[in-house]
Amino acid sequence: MNDETLRVGDTLRVSCAFTPTRVVKVSDWDVSIVWPWEQVDPASEVRWDGQYAIPRRQGSSESRLSLFQTDPAPWTLSAGGSCSVGIPEQLVRVIDIGHFDPPQDVGWLPRPHTMLLVIPVDYEDPEGLAEGDTISVPSVAPIRFELA
Repeated sequence: MNDETLRVGDTLRVSCAFTPTRVVKVSDWDVSIVWPWEQVDPASEVRWDGQYAIPRRQGSSESRLSLFQTDPAPWTLSAGGSCSVGIPEQLVRVIDIGHFDPPQDVGWLPRPHTMLLVIPVDYEDPEGLAEGDTISVPSVAPIRFELA
C-alpha cells in the first residue's frame, strides 16, 4: 500500500510480529523495553535512548490507545526480565497524517517521511481529544497495515 494515498478517516488493519526483547525498568505507569527495531540516530537533535515505554495500567485509556503490546502483559513484567513486543492484529482509524520533507528527526533511524496518527476503531472519543498512537513510515519494525 502506498502511504501517500491514505486519508484521515481511513480504517486500517494493523499488525506487527512479536519480537523478543528485554525489560529495562518498570514504573506504576509504564514498562520501558529495549526497542528491538529502529536504531539511535547519532546525527539527531533528539536524544532517544533506544527504549520504548508501554503503558502498564490495565484498561487505562493509554493502554487502549497504544498499538504495541507486550507478551506477557506489561503489569506482570519486572525490570531485567524478558518479553516480546508487537501489535496484535486490530482495526484502527487514521485521525491525522504528517508528511515530512526532509524526513522527521525523531531520534531513530530511519527517519520517517510519514507519520500516521491512529486510534482503535471502537475507541469512544466524542470530543476528539485522543492523542492516539503513531505508525512511522518507513519503519524497521515489521508493521503491516492495509485498508480495511
